[in-house]
Amino acid sequence: MPEKINNIKRILIANRGEIAVRAIRAIRELGGESIAIYSTGDKNSIHKELADYSICIGDAPSNKSYLNIPAILSAIEISYADAVYPGYGFLAENPHFAEICEKSNIKFIGPKSQTIRLTGDKAAARKAAQEANVPIIPGSPPVEDLKEALEIAKKIGYPVLIKAAAGGGGRGMRVAKTEQELARLLPVAQREAEANFGDRRVYIEKYIQNPKHIEIQILADEYGNVVYLGDRECSIQRRHQKLLEEAPSPFITDEVRKKMGEAAVRFAKHVGFTGAGTVEFIVDKDMNFYFIEMNGRIQVEHPVTEMVTGIDIVSWQIRIADGQPLSFSQEDIKQIGHAIEFRINAEDPETFTPTPGTIEKLYLPGGFGVRIDTHIYQDYKIPPYYDSLIAKVIVYGKDREEAIIRGKRVLQEFLIEGVKTTKDFHKKILEDEDFIQGIYTTTLIDTKYIK
Repeated sequence: MPEKINNIKRILIANRGEIAVRAIRAIRELGGESIAIYSTGDKNSIHKELADYSICIGDAPSNKSYLNIPAILSAIEISYADAVYPGYGFLAENPHFAEICEKSNIKFIGPKSQTIRLTGDKAAARKAAQEANVPIIPGSPPVEDLKEALEIAKKIGYPVLIKAAAGGGGRGMRVAKTEQELARLLPVAQREAEANFGDRRVYIEKYIQNPKHIEIQILADEYGNVVYLGDRECSIQRRHQKLLEEAPSPFITDEVRKKMGEAAVRFAKHVGFTGAGTVEFIVDKDMNFYFIEMNGRIQVEHPVTEMVTGIDIVSWQIRIADGQPLSFSQEDIKQIGHAIEFRINAEDPETFTPTPGTIEKLYLPGGFGVRIDTHIYQDYKIPPYYDSLIAKVIVYGKDREEAIIRGKRVLQEFLIEGVKTTKDFHKKILEDEDFIQGIYTTTLIDTKYIK
């Protein structure tokens, strides 16, 4: 049984959907009270029904509700919440929001605002990685103009990747294979960075062709204890957006896995990180790994790590914020078996166009080694205002082969009518020979399955 929380008791969940449901469950098991916030567009969402209390904070658009800091602070005040759980997306990595919480004596369940600010700036995080002796891709600080970009690209060699300094989620990224492409794409990336992040700065780095995307989950308490919970393979992506994840990676060796884990811990200690976070790497065909970024929040794909380690990451986020030290050391952590997560999005599986609408029929699969994280139910109307993720289907097996077999069975059982979903797309992936052999890279979907 986990320890009960003592210093924080009433936790407002500044999020929606499946991650809000996930947080409510963890809070209840820890003996706390949960407060859900919801928009008018989410008036029929299950998270507001499952929480101990719920508060409507505004109209459906995110900027009038889940991104509305004054409204959320008001909800915290009237509910007497002493902590806020941000989940992922929305305000989860907003240093301004975290700083306001700190100054208002509200516990932000995550890293300190200055750490969020550092890790959220890709250029600053890259510099910190270098200082922590974590391998980085050859590249540059933010570039001032095209002349500087061309000089850097010539030095490190084409192709190069233009990346938003304040970016994430694949936005503000462009690959340039020649000087002409760099000249054309640099202003495009700058405009996209400005539009998405309010910061037009971009930097240049060497483009690693056909890489693997592998990340390391860490936990860090407030007493200097930092551990890594193994790795996750996240290379099944469409335009840099993850679709399927598994743990452990079928590609890297235990020796490389250990080196990556130790590098992630070094980085976390260097930046003074506390809570649950993920250090992301790309890995080339020779298993050389390079730091990409750190996400100082829970990841969508955290369940696969929970399945293979038996460690409740969300519970530990809250326990760390409560002031509890980690109750285990690195030597205690083992990855046992294999887990795969399928992100089920309300999208057309051919075009990936969002398909909001009413779920007319629903049957969620179950059985041994199956976990479903979701907020949907029959007759639920999927709103058009938010991310299209409606469910995460996680399967576990004693080895990767069993997990794949179980995944095929579960996807076949998952019945949903009224809206198109990516369920059938995942069935294709499980039949793909590169996936079966574990040799797939981040380019598999875009080159083989996207028309």
